[in-house]
Amino acid sequence: MNLTEIRKTAKERLQPHCRVCPVCDGKVCAGEMPGMGGTGSGSSFAANIAALGKIKLNLRTIHRAENPDISISLFGRKLEMPMMAAPIAGVRFNMGDYLTELEYTRTVLEGSRLAGTMGWTGDGPHPEIFAAAQEAIGQFGGVAIVKPRQDEAILERLKALEKVGPAAVGVDVDGAGAITMALQGQPVGPKSPESLRKIIKASPWPFILKGIMTPDEAELAVEAGAAAIVVSNHGGRVLDHTPGTAEVLPGIAERVKGKIAIIADGGIRSGVDVLKFLALGADAVLVGRPLVTGAYGGGTEGVAFLLRKMADELRQAMILTGCASLKEIGPRVLAV
Repeated sequence: MNLTEIRKTAKERLQPHCRVCPVCDGKVCAGEMPGMGGTGSGSSFAANIAALGKIKLNLRTIHRAENPDISISLFGRKLEMPMMAAPIAGVRFNMGDYLTELEYTRTVLEGSRLAGTMGWTGDGPHPEIFAAAQEAIGQFGGVAIVKPRQDEAILERLKALEKVGPAAVGVDVDGAGAITMALQGQPVGPKSPESLRKIIKASPWPFILKGIMTPDEAELAVEAGAAAIVVSNHGGRVLDHTPGTAEVLPGIAERVKGKIAIIADGGIRSGVDVLKFLALGADAVLVGRPLVTGAYGGGTEGVAFLLRKMADELRQAMILTGCASLKEIGPRVLAV
């Protein structure tokens, strides 16, 4: 299995929903929703890529960091790498009919476990999406994310997940404006701090708030009792003209680093991108669109292949920036 073959096969299976561009930057697919593009002008998707591209690294080679340790403990689990598969749902209307919701979700979670990490599952208006998440987590483990539905609907889903025992659960609060949910009779909306405290207190697992883009909301997540936040603009798919996640991450880390686990996503295409996010203050990252290519181009092995490739790239980047462990990755890595 190699990257060229994975990309070639994925392109055949995903068209016209995704062209598997040589550079996945959201320009060709701007505004394509359903599909894999960013909302509106696509600027939020593009901003994620641009923000990472502006960051330069300090090359250091006089040190003893020759065999970096990239393992991490998160939600009580030991992972071989600080990368996990992002929650992506709505397979039929965003990616076509080659894979069902269950096939895609199982492929990503199994491939993640094969690579020594975890996959996350998403939520959506169709019952098959949450059902696929339950079944896949029951088989391979993982993290379950649900939409910011009405409080009782969220609590019902937490109860249903007791049968499969996820590593953690959460709400993608940035899905508050999802029109498709409302059209299907499943309203979503913003959550008050009081509402979040109630939901988090009811959860028997570590709770994650995904879609945090400002320091003040990061602090609210800490106050509500969340175990982790995901700094994310939902892959540029919910609000046009947001900054890239790499732009806002340092300010968020300055406020809450050490008080809550900080996970970030948005535009990660390589292990070097992972290093940049960790240097900016993240504890771990989520990888999204590249693993869609892996799943469609190589199945379970394709997902594992791309995660391992990023892990190798991260190790190499750590050697070349003088970092023997993830704890040593910090601002000194960045050329500013």
